[in-house]
Amino acid sequence: MDSIVVSPYGVQAIQVLTILLGAPLVSGFISHAEGRMQGRRGPRILQPYYDIIKLFSKETLVTNDSSWVFLAGPIVAFACYLTVPLLIPVLTTFPLPLGFSGDILGGGFILALAGFSVALSGAESGAPYAQLGASRAMTFGALIEPTILFVIFAVALITHTDLPYALSATIRSSASQMVRPSHVFAAVAFFLVVLVDTGRVPVETHSGTLEFGMIDEARTLEHSGPPLALLKWGSTMKQLILYTILINVFLAPWGLASTGKVSSVVLAVAALLGKAMVVGLVFAVIDNLFSKLRLFKITEFIASAFLLAVLSVLVFYAGGG
Repeated sequence: MDSIVVSPYGVQAIQVLTILLGAPLVSGFISHAEGRMQGRRGPRILQPYYDIIKLFSKETLVTNDSSWVFLAGPIVAFACYLTVPLLIPVLTTFPLPLGFSGDILGGGFILALAGFSVALSGAESGAPYAQLGASRAMTFGALIEPTILFVIFAVALITHTDLPYALSATIRSSASQMVRPSHVFAAVAFFLVVLVDTGRVPVETHSGTLEFGMIDEARTLEHSGPPLALLKWGSTMKQLILYTILINVFLAPWGLASTGKVSSVVLAVAALLGKAMVVGLVFAVIDNLFSKLRLFKITEFIASAFLLAVLSVLVFYAGGG
């Protein structure tokens, strides 16, 4: 098997398949572990796969007040989540054919487009709770995006590029890169952003149906059948994509394949899923250890992440980068 080499385009397809097929596994593992933390048996690790398959066999219902946007939103969002793995280092240390077609800022814009599509689809349903969730998501998204921009600017200043593969190579080049103050501030800021963007911020519950705190669940209340399956599947893909960026660009870009050999690629897939599960456990612990805050406290939480990103830039210019 070591003599078999996968072409760069083949590896790029495997990257997309890893995110596509591995995301429900990571989500199921985290949900199972979270149930154990709470003294429950927890859902089965493979439960997300069963749910997605079941939803694809269900009927699609459309509200009377909605238009084609209601059904197009989940499809656009799912396509966006399939596009981002083409731009970021998921499995390899070397750039793949489409790796230079967009920088990390472009990947952020694609993720923002996915979130906008889901929110627009929820608002188009005409249901009050769905519109409430869409409004909240866009409000907090407007606060998260400037933080991501400052994180990208900080890392670009440190590494002199905003290409994901180059960022990952810079961190791998020396252990001292990991402890540079500006990089530490940027990494912590992005960690907090991922915490918010994956619904793990300690405000009510990320999967609750209580209208006082629900955001992500509210946007999908009116969807059913295959569109809801795409939304559920896309949510797990978004989570794994953010974990991948956090791991392979900021924290631990090791275990990646340096060649296209089948054995190296398979080990890289296993390493990515393993690291993602560890990061997911950390987020689950944070989610369960802290008391739930009120909804308006999210702005203060995001503001702290924004402050850390700004400090990263200031520290770099002050000579601490």
